[in-house]
Amino acid sequence: MKFAKYFFIFLLLSLSSAVWGQSVEAQAGQGADELLPNIMLYVLGIAAAVLFIVAMIFVVKVNQFLYKRVLDLEAGKSGVQLPQEAEARQVEADSFLTSLRKKYWEDAVPIEREHEILSHHDFDGIRELDNSLPPWWLNLFILTVIWAGLYMYYYHWGGNGPSSAQEYEIAVERAEKEQAIALAGMGQQVDESNVEVLTESADLSEGELIFKNLCAACHGQSGEGTVGPNMTDEYWLHGGGIKNIFKTVKYGVPEKGMISWQSQLTPKDIQKVSSYILTLQGTNPPNGKDPQGEIWVEPVAADSTAAPEAAPEIQ
Repeated sequence: MKFAKYFFIFLLLSLSSAVWGQSVEAQAGQGADELLPNIMLYVLGIAAAVLFIVAMIFVVKVNQFLYKRVLDLEAGKSGVQLPQEAEARQVEADSFLTSLRKKYWEDAVPIEREHEILSHHDFDGIRELDNSLPPWWLNLFILTVIWAGLYMYYYHWGGNGPSSAQEYEIAVERAEKEQAIALAGMGQQVDESNVEVLTESADLSEGELIFKNLCAACHGQSGEGTVGPNMTDEYWLHGGGIKNIFKTVKYGVPEKGMISWQSQLTPKDIQKVSSYILTLQGTNPPNGKDPQGEIWVEPVAADSTAAPEAAPEIQ
């Protein structure tokens, strides 16, 4: 039994160390206003560990009691008298911890004294015992009341912790930041099916910078065309318009020597440089390369607001 006690004490210290370590890690980089919640978490962890250890000890004791009862019953059936340990050795006085446990956790009335707490009720030969509430239950209840008082003071009366309204505002602010990040990420989800022309000067300036750094080697600094085609006339080899230009820049034209830029440029950057290329139309820079391809005419979307053509009358 001593080994079991030492084992449970070691287990308690191990659990306490683990909880303390997590509490210290949680406190790293946090302000002083978050110190009490971490301490409360630490105390809760220690209380849970203590409760677990006590429960295990109780289970061991119950198993020992049941084992002894089974031995007594089997010995009674066989007519064998088992030696009583209490008579074999001198009863030692309870230690300080044992007396505390019996007083504040168990406080059980011995079987030989149960006649002192018998009630006057008798139901078919069944007598009730007027036991007090278990001390462990009362002590845990007192601890919960103390815990509730500390919690109310910290979060509601002392003004240290955030109230429910403040937690709601913090959650809303965090959600708005996450939403902004998500929307910013959606801005990169541009492809040749939904791309639109950018007209903001900042976007076009970035597109110009990308063009002059990456595209000018083949198309000229002003888009006049060198190895690649002229970008300033109305002729296009692979279709004009923002969607066709975006698609050409994104996937490239490997058979004609133009590489795909989708691994080096983000969709947003491709949209910017494609929008800038459209601004080169009609600039007529010097030394412009001869036209290549076909004239591109932007298709006009059907006007859905136009009145339908009247049906002919039947004669």
